[in-house]
Parts: sequence; C-alpha cells; structure tokens
Amino acid sequence: MTDPNNSRQINLLLDSDPQPTLILAADATVSDCNRTTRELLTISKAPTPDALLPVNTQALVQAAIGQGRAIEDVESRFSDRIVLWSFIPLPEGTQVLVRGRDATNDIRDQEQAVRSNRLYRLITENTTDLISRHAPDGRFIDATPASWRLLGYWPEELRGKALEDVFQGENLAEELAQTRHRLREDGYATLTLELHHRDGSRRWFEIASRAIRETYTGAVVEVISVSRDITARVESEEQNRRLADELAHTARLATLGELASSIAHEMNQPLASIVNFASASQRFLKEADRHPDRLLKVDDGLQKIVHHANRASEVIKRLRAFLRKGQKRMAPVSLNAVISDVVKLCQWEAEKNGVRLQEYLAADSPVITADPVLLEQVLINLVRNGIEANVEARGETGRLSHIVVTTCINDQRETLIQVTDEGTGLDDEGIRQMFQPFFTSKPKGLGLGLSMSRSIIEGFGGFLDAIPAETGGLSLICRFPPNQHRLAPNRTADFAHPPGEKP
Repeated sequence: MTDPNNSRQINLLLDSDPQPTLILAADATVSDCNRTTRELLTISKAPTPDALLPVNTQALVQAAIGQGRAIEDVESRFSDRIVLWSFIPLPEGTQVLVRGRDATNDIRDQEQAVRSNRLYRLITENTTDLISRHAPDGRFIDATPASWRLLGYWPEELRGKALEDVFQGENLAEELAQTRHRLREDGYATLTLELHHRDGSRRWFEIASRAIRETYTGAVVEVISVSRDITARVESEEQNRRLADELAHTARLATLGELASSIAHEMNQPLASIVNFASASQRFLKEADRHPDRLLKVDDGLQKIVHHANRASEVIKRLRAFLRKGQKRMAPVSLNAVISDVVKLCQWEAEKNGVRLQEYLAADSPVITADPVLLEQVLINLVRNGIEANVEARGETGRLSHIVVTTCINDQRETLIQVTDEGTGLDDEGIRQMFQPFFTSKPKGLGLGLSMSRSIIEGFGGFLDAIPAETGGLSLICRFPPNQHRLAPNRTADFAHPPGEKP
C-alpha cells in the first residue's frame, strides 16, 4: 500500500513545483497533478490531463517501471506549446512521476537554426560566385565550392593558403596592400583584378570585401569576400570598343566621300601653282644664257614650287591622319590648331553653299587631352551639320549666312568649343532628342552623327550639348572640365558677342 504520509508529501511537492507535474499509475491513468498542470490544462483547453502527455505515454510508463530508470525529454505538442516530459519511477514501483519542461522557445530556435543552416548551405553550395572567409593577413579560412570552377582549387585546398599563393596577376601585391588599407580604414573595399586560373587561363574578377571587427577594440578579425568572374563582361566591353572604333572609322570614310569635292578643290590649287611656276622656271632657264638675271626668277620659282608642294603634302597628311584606323590615342591637343584644320577641310563645301566660316579663338590656345583625329571628326560633323542647317533655313534667297566657331575658357575654368549656325533651330523637345541614336530630321540621315559625337566627347571626359542661339539657330557646345585644359587665357570669351566681326 502507498504510505499516506508519502502521498501528502508528494502532493505538497507537486503544488510547489513551477513545472507541470503528474503522478501516473501503472496503467498510465492520472492519479494526481499539480497546480501548474491544471493551469496549463485551462490555457491549452485540453479535455483531460493525459491530453498534455505524449501519445505513447502508456508504453513509456511501463518501460520506466519495468526497467527501473527515468526516461527523459519525450516531446509532446499541443496548442502552440512544445513540452519535454521526464518519466521517473517512484520507489514503490507502482507509480511514475511525470515532470514536464516548456521547451517551446528552445525547440523553435533550434528548428529555425536548422532551417537557416540548410538555406545557407543551399545558397553557398550552389552560388556561381565565390564566397570566402579570410584572416586579416589574407589567408583563406574557408570558401564555397565555386572555388573549383573559378580558381581551380577545392575549398579544402584553399584553407590556410595566402592570397599570393592562389592569385597570380600583375600588380597583385600593390592591389592587395591598398585593399587591406581600405578594409582597415573603411571596413569595405572593392577591386577588379586580372588573374590566372590554375589551368593557366586568364580571367577577370570583381571582388567585394567587408571587414568583421572585434567588438571592443575595432580590430579586423576576419574578412568576408564575394568574387565574381566578369571575364565575359570585360571581353564584351572590349568587343564593343572594337566595334565602336570600326563604326568611327566607317564614319570617317563616309565623311571623306562627302568632302571629296572640297579635298579636290584644296589639292587643285597647290598643284596648279606648281605647274605654273615649273613652266615659268623652264622658260627662264632657256633665257638664262642671254639674260643671267633670269636665274633669280628661276630660284624664286623653285622656292614657290617647294612651298606649294609642302602645302599639298600637308593636305595629304591631314587626310591620312583623319582616315587612319586604330585605337584611340590620347595626347595634349591645341584646340585652335585643330579648329583651323577643320575649317580648311570644310571651307570649300561652305563656300559652295554660300556659308562663311568664322573663327573666334582664344588668344592663348587652350590645350586639352584628347585624340586629335576623333576630335577633328566631331568638329567636322558639327560644322557640316551647321552648313546643312543654314542652307535649309536660307532656302532659295541666296543670302550669305555664317557659322561661327569659338574657343574660350569660362569663369568656371571649363574649356569650351562652340559651333553656332543660323538655321531654323529646335525646341526643347527637339534638343533632347537630337543626341539620341537613329533620331534625325534629314530624309537620308542615319541619326548617328551627333550620338557618336557626344560619345566621343564623353570619352575625353567632356560633354556635348546644344542651346538655342541668338541667331535663331543652334549653338553646339563641347564642354571640358577644368582639369582637362593645360593653358588658360587671362581673359574669357563671350559667346553671345564674340570679338571682331559679328555674324
């Protein structure tokens, strides 16, 4: 029989226990339960106390009594709670003390950690980018499996290796030193490197790194990096640059065709002069025996032949330079000299169409860093557009019109080139659209000239824009930032009212 005194002591113990506790008979029926269990029964709205216990409670009770040992952490779920129960056999061997522990938060946290770990492994093992952990000195701590595809190393091979042992590239030591400095100072750094794969192939990587700091000292204790293979993108950009060069060369050839008459006119003058002076010199040589003073005229004629031959040679050099195919060659360029060459190339076409080209150039020629051939191509395009605009606005009147080309340095120390025509102009919407590719108002135009011109100027660090002009036409302005020019004049030009003759 159960000792009544023991029962009273157990009841007192049960009611003082903050955890749910029950006493079960050998057949798993509830003999007693404490106050905490009854409160939990009310909160969970369970019909009976045994509804709080695991579904296999009877087997657990028999196992605890039969084996004479406690069975711990048996889970049961009800309502929104998770309780872990311990089945403890009492000394007389006919009852079991069942004591519970609310483990809802612990198990939920554990399940969330398992899900997070599963998600983390799913992402890291399947991402195409290399995610890696590094010690402050750069040694690999760990890496994702993408390291095999991107670098030719498995993660196990990378652990403990220094960056210099894995990455083989030009200026690598300098790049890594700068990156470590930025990580210490800013906590974040990005760099783009051309590296060698383990198989010897060259690849481009974009690497973003973030420093993990010690809480109290702020020292960098670890670095997390994400490395992306951008080889395809770099090769695509290089291909685009080659195509742009091809397109620019094609545009120069087209421009040459359109300027053929002007070129022929410019070449005809020195060649005709050479023929005239050569014929005159021959006559003077025949008379030299009778008139020795004719030799002076022969000498003068030969000097003029040399002068005009050199002039023709310069024309050929300008054309060959303009048509030369090759990569962009950046160099200091004197704007006044380039504009003078452009005006000479376009002069005959302008005269043929009744347009007068005027130059108002800064006294101290501004010098910018650019490709002289590409800059010349842009300015020829702007001048020829102005000629077409003037012809369209003039119609059949035959009135002489003007195009003004100006250079100056403004108050903000920007270097400016401005080409102003007397055309019909454009409204704000037209100005916004005129630099868009394939937009054109010409019946046979492609709409690429101004778009390409803007891209070329932006490649030099400048900007090409248009504004309405006082002449009623447009002013196309090439604007270069202050650090672009080498020589700054002591005065600035006024675009609205240039010095000298006003158009």
